[in-house]
Amino acid sequence: MTKTLSLLVATLFFGATFSQAKYWQQEVNYTIKVRLDDKNHMLHAFESFEYINNSPNTLDKIYIHLWPNAYQDKGSALAKQIYELSNKDILHFGALEDRGFIDSLDFKINGTAAKWEFHPKHMDIAILHLNQPLAPGQRMTVSTPFRVKIPSGKISRLGHIGDSYQITQWYPKPAVYDHKGWHPMPYLNQGEFYSEFGSFDVTIELPKNYVVGATGDLQTASEMAFLDSLAALNPLDQNAKFDAKSMGKTAFPESEKEFKTIRYIQSNVHDFAWFADKRYRVLKGEVE
Repeated sequence: MTKTLSLLVATLFFGATFSQAKYWQQEVNYTIKVRLDDKNHMLHAFESFEYINNSPNTLDKIYIHLWPNAYQDKGSALAKQIYELSNKDILHFGALEDRGFIDSLDFKINGTAAKWEFHPKHMDIAILHLNQPLAPGQRMTVSTPFRVKIPSGKISRLGHIGDSYQITQWYPKPAVYDHKGWHPMPYLNQGEFYSEFGSFDVTIELPKNYVVGATGDLQTASEMAFLDSLAALNPLDQNAKFDAKSMGKTAFPESEKEFKTIRYIQSNVHDFAWFADKRYRVLKGEVE
């Protein structure tokens, strides 16, 4: 009995070790520069990302999510889902200005133009054909300009309500490639958060009186001072009551003509989102 138990334990141990040795994940490291045009509710941006092939397979293409296109019209998977769940076709009968999209794409790989096309069924997925196969252990840099028309925030997570911006799932983003292959998926109100981990270096340009909350660590000293000045106007009081509904009804101040540029960095995450509003209250405190 003892020998049998020892053999079983050894088998489980070495089996687990072998499984862990085979595990791998792709890595994607982003650099993005984006400018908010709050007059037309547009983002003007440029992105480059380093794609590292940690898989044991040679790749000849990568799938890229273009999720703002989910807000383009009634043909998207998101529009069909909304209709099925609520019997409302917001992206068909809604106003044109409420829709969104991503365009102005011009993909290059290591500086050389690359062929790409939309997925045959989903307008919010692209297929980027590699100029040269990407072997295991190799890396490449993909770059593109892009423009996003920000949709109404009444549709889903990406959007704006007036000059209040919720910028999520907004940039070209490679689909996951794992031991089961590629996982390109259209944007839906549930379940598009399977993404590759990596680093983000994101620079945001916008009118200087916006308050921004974003993924990562703020790197801009002047913006830190700006937030500190706002926090000084709102001393942290744990017993104070805050009426979020009344803030939502407050009129938006005019945007300042002068722009500011702020930068955030973060490592070992799988997404970058940011939020901007000129009416945000800033509170400052410490936690352990």
